[in-house]
Amino acid sequence: MKELWSKIKEALVSALPVTLIVFVLSLLPWFNFTGAELITFSVSAVLLVLGIGFFNLGADLAMTPMGMQVGAGLSRQRKLWLLLTVSFALGLLITVAEPDLQVLANMVKAVINGTVLVYAVGIGVGAFLIIAILRIVFHRRLSNVLMLFYMLLFALALMLAVGDKLDFLPLAFDSGGVTTGPITVPFIMALGVGISGVLGDRHSRENSFGLVALCSIGPILAVLVLGIMSRDQLTYAVPDYAVSSDIMGSFLHTAAHTAKEVAIALGLIVAFFLACQILFLRLSKRQMLRLAVGVLFTYVGLVIFLTAVNVGFMPIGYKLGNSLAGLNKWLVVGLGLVMGFLVVLAEPAIHILNAQVEQITGGYVTKRSMMTGLCIGVGAAIALSVLRIIFDFSLVYYIIPGYFISLALSLFVPPVYTAIAFDSGGVASGPMTSGFILPFAVGVCVGTQGADAVLRDAFGVVAMVAMIPLITIQLLGFRAIIANRVRERKAMKRILDAHDQQIINFM
Repeated sequence: MKELWSKIKEALVSALPVTLIVFVLSLLPWFNFTGAELITFSVSAVLLVLGIGFFNLGADLAMTPMGMQVGAGLSRQRKLWLLLTVSFALGLLITVAEPDLQVLANMVKAVINGTVLVYAVGIGVGAFLIIAILRIVFHRRLSNVLMLFYMLLFALALMLAVGDKLDFLPLAFDSGGVTTGPITVPFIMALGVGISGVLGDRHSRENSFGLVALCSIGPILAVLVLGIMSRDQLTYAVPDYAVSSDIMGSFLHTAAHTAKEVAIALGLIVAFFLACQILFLRLSKRQMLRLAVGVLFTYVGLVIFLTAVNVGFMPIGYKLGNSLAGLNKWLVVGLGLVMGFLVVLAEPAIHILNAQVEQITGGYVTKRSMMTGLCIGVGAAIALSVLRIIFDFSLVYYIIPGYFISLALSLFVPPVYTAIAFDSGGVASGPMTSGFILPFAVGVCVGTQGADAVLRDAFGVVAMVAMIPLITIQLLGFRAIIANRVRERKAMKRILDAHDQQIINFM
């Protein structure tokens, strides 16, 4: 209970800023929030804090240790085919069960068969999890692998442009963010730590990261291929974001539906871990009991968190964006910057990533510097996305130069920063982005360009959130290089000064 209370206090500090900004905006005359909307949002804010607290504790007790044990245990078998086969099955199963992917499939089912999309994306994640593990086994530099596959993505994007199907591009890059959700991210990150700890070389520190980065490419590639094969244009209907007057009923209905989805997704990971436990892990009863308690905390936390996002944050996010659409465009861009800066604090998996980064790097990359870089990056991503909606131009003008800069930076910064940066992009684009920021962008788009432009302009905001941190985190690497060189020069100057003084004293 002491650990849980500590996590809840951390969650309160994280979620309070975005909650306060919504309440402050509700006092302004441009927003006509009803009593039901304010009550629903208030209850959701409380549930959000509880959900993040339970989830973070569960991740510490279960998800991270499970991933590390499986990764290390599989690696000790010294059977590459077994490691790759099990990893592919893991990537496929947990992706197929990811709740956000089901939402994506339902959205485009008029053009692409939902089952085909789900399994195509799942195969993509499984295949790239294999590639990520092979990179660790054969000690390949992450930046080189990323360059190869992003060049492939850009080639497929060019084929979409030739076929006049660029509406698939924002959807494809958004899919890379929604598939690496809060269930899969802690497990996959810890899996990388476990594998690199056994099979890694002297560069195992940076090899611990990169699995999420590569697994995010699989869904993008899958949707781009489906877009090229599709003969129809995408269609999209704006959901009904109205808040129900039956507040209790909407919470209970959503909680029941969410509990079922999370149980399926989490159950697959647990079943996979139990199979590993029987085959080769053989952990003690005490360890298994601790993991069971952690899984329970993770389950409860995710159900509470996702219920709060779906019931309270999505409708409020949409109404904020729609109400702001008629105001000064630069005010809307500025608010997007502030909201992006604050919303990232409430992403549950962000705290898991930051803690793991600080631990793996031995404090070389601190939680504070990571959070600062992510806040700046996500804030800039939301502001740029709002700007794109207002002026109605293609996502291509952001994606191509943005990834070009990111990949170019990877050639000059320490490899650990590249690995962390590309992982942080997938982690930052979590449920708060898709559940609050995306509806906000849809609201702005409907208010400025109309509902027909949503697929073209509003979608892509998740892709931006996943891309901009790649630049900001790697810029931290440049800062580290400069700081190290300054320290070295100062140390050398002191040595030379001391040497000269000794010569003078001798003479």
